[in-house]
Amino acid sequence: MSSVYETVCGRVRGRSPARGVVAVLGIPYAEPPFGANRFRAPRPRAPWEGVRDCTVFGPVPPQSAELPGAPSWAPGDEDVLSLNVWAPAGASGPLPVLVWIPGGAYTFGSGAQPDYDGAALARTGLVVVTLNYRLGFEGFGHVPADGTDACPPNRGLLDQIAALEWVRDNITAFGGAPDNVTLAGQSAGATAAVCLMTMDGARGLFRRVIAHSAVGPCFAPELAGRVTARVAAEAGVPATGAALAEASPQALVRASDAVTEAYRKDPDSGRLHWDPVVYGPVADGHLLRDDPLALIAEGTARDIDLLVCHTTEEYWLMDAVGSSADVATAERLRRFASDFGLPGPLMEGYRALMPKAGAYELHLAVYGDLMFGEYSNRLADAHARAGGRVFLSRFDRRRGEGRSRVRAWHCADVPFAFGNVDEESVHFLIGGAPTPGDRRLAELMTAAWSGFAATGDPGWEPGDGHVRVWGAQGASAAPGHWRDSASVRALWGTYTYRPALT
Repeated sequence: MSSVYETVCGRVRGRSPARGVVAVLGIPYAEPPFGANRFRAPRPRAPWEGVRDCTVFGPVPPQSAELPGAPSWAPGDEDVLSLNVWAPAGASGPLPVLVWIPGGAYTFGSGAQPDYDGAALARTGLVVVTLNYRLGFEGFGHVPADGTDACPPNRGLLDQIAALEWVRDNITAFGGAPDNVTLAGQSAGATAAVCLMTMDGARGLFRRVIAHSAVGPCFAPELAGRVTARVAAEAGVPATGAALAEASPQALVRASDAVTEAYRKDPDSGRLHWDPVVYGPVADGHLLRDDPLALIAEGTARDIDLLVCHTTEEYWLMDAVGSSADVATAERLRRFASDFGLPGPLMEGYRALMPKAGAYELHLAVYGDLMFGEYSNRLADAHARAGGRVFLSRFDRRRGEGRSRVRAWHCADVPFAFGNVDEESVHFLIGGAPTPGDRRLAELMTAAWSGFAATGDPGWEPGDGHVRVWGAQGASAAPGHWRDSASVRALWGTYTYRPALT
């Protein structure tokens, strides 16, 4: 069974991957960002004749990652600015729309990952869109301006705006309501969504945001420029837009990976030594005026409803995949705290809460809260104080014991919210095949997302006094882990985030 839909650029044909759902995959929303379009803002897609077959995912953006169950990038793949739509079969609409921005440290990932499959959410009555955007240097490399429209900063964010404009102009054909769009993402995708909340170019393209494990702050232009200089040197080209545009995408991917590893090995590289994510949104003063935390505190986005979630043991995932820094001694822990400006009382507070933990475990706990948990909490606090409507939730589902223990770590909440816990590629994240309790938790979380996207009501009251905790036993209104307690929040009251990473 196939279905044909009329878009502004031409007709597209999808397929039915599951009963009652139609998927239309790999729909281009902009011209390929290479050749004359390299390092430029996304260009409108030229129309096509006939019916375009959209039954498989499009190419993914340049990256070195090979993710389970998802397409990999290969040199020569250029038509990477595409999106995917899942809709209830025969939907006449208007149905609420959820647009998902993939995460992946701004350097890897795509809308084709199996945990992002939108079929389960579509069965709740949503039209679901996942998208690709430029990653790594292609999307976030801070290239010196040359006085033309070439090399604008934050090209990945511009791609996301172009995808949202496509949704505005085309989603009615799939049964979606262009005036009832919720923008969602996790990790880098969550921070991108929060950035878009504050940007003039995205104004009016969505009315709600779901942000799981937002990470911050953003880069200052000076730091982004230093990264560009190192990547250009590693690629053997001058750090100019023209010279970098002559370097192949694979050369810049290799150079970026080499620079990432160099930061990881260099204990004198400051914050980038501990988790060298070398790309991200740049607070350039124009497209993105400041870190979104500061802009939200100003009330820039008070008219947008916000649903915030983070996991209670975020950084333990990096331990599980072997990417966490070696913090085996008290001196290394002291250096970590110094590089991030963490106050002594905060570190002593964590030692008191974790009396049996060594330096490594303390580092994982503090760093996870620093990068994800507390930053997410601050976003929620700032939005509420500025007059915005905000809903809070935490993910605290854990499984197993000892070496086989799976914690409530980074990314583990995503397959539950999408309703994809039976997808084999996510079993590492959740600790094996799902239990009946896991499936029930997934039903609760997908219902919350669907309710929020439809009406702005996820099923609990807004405000700090109404926190929904997702755990192995379902949902509750009580913190499930000490790191989500009021005492930990009080410890973080002694810490001030820099406006942007320098």
